[in-house]
Amino acid sequence: MKVKTLKIVLDGYGSFLGRDKGCFVIRDKKGQEKRYSLFESEIGEIQVKSGNLVSSGALVSAGFWGIDVLFLTQRGNPVAVLKSLDDDSHVKTRIAQYQATPNAKSLEIAKTLVLAKIEGQNQVLKKYGLRLHDYSPIEQVKREDRLTALKGIEGRASNKYFHSIFGLIEESLRPARRRTFKVFDAINSLFNLSYTILRWKVHVALLNAKLEPYLGFLHGLAWGKPSLVLDLMEVYRFLLDNFVIQYCKEVRTKDFILKEENFSSNKKGKRQYINDTKTRDVINRINA
Repeated sequence: MKVKTLKIVLDGYGSFLGRDKGCFVIRDKKGQEKRYSLFESEIGEIQVKSGNLVSSGALVSAGFWGIDVLFLTQRGNPVAVLKSLDDDSHVKTRIAQYQATPNAKSLEIAKTLVLAKIEGQNQVLKKYGLRLHDYSPIEQVKREDRLTALKGIEGRASNKYFHSIFGLIEESLRPARRRTFKVFDAINSLFNLSYTILRWKVHVALLNAKLEPYLGFLHGLAWGKPSLVLDLMEVYRFLLDNFVIQYCKEVRTKDFILKEENFSSNKKGKRQYINDTKTRDVINRINA
């Protein structure tokens, strides 16, 4: 099967995606056109941001040819994906996934995910000449037979890892520690943004693999929590960590903005974000 590597991105406000004579046609607000042949089977993904237009014919063709169509906000946050009706026909695959949870196999999968995450972190640490995770957490993971303890080992390893790599970031921008929720500083926001992009890429990949994104092995099951997506993200996070470390060498204080936001019903605060131009640049470079 030919690998679909071509990606169509509608990120210019006022762009139009249509279909004409076996081609997708993109027309920007200045009237300039680009054409992409459907029959060459190279198109793997279409991204449509808020503020752009898509014809129903183009969406039908995307569904027929099995092309992922992602709908995003102007800031690049994914909100929906177009799926073919045939995507739900692979019942045996999902049954096998259900049968693997929970049992001894699910614990082995969880261990594999944690070990892969630690190994990925070691690649980043080694690249920058930092102290690697020693064999202690790795051996602990291999011996452990409780999921809660496994998560504790993973969490402690990650805390040490971020403490090390944050030392690579310029002191004026360096956060005190890694935060994922209610982030106030721009660097943690940058990590979160990169992980958000990774998250929906993994989510779409799992849909294409006919798996249930909300039934995982390492992360717990909860309403609205795509556990398997979060599981598989662990394998690839180190690639985004390396990207952010490199990108931080290019940013300056002037690239960040402060926004006043409500943190509770009676409390306001200022949160630091990377500006819109840099945000688009980050998204485009990660997509590339």
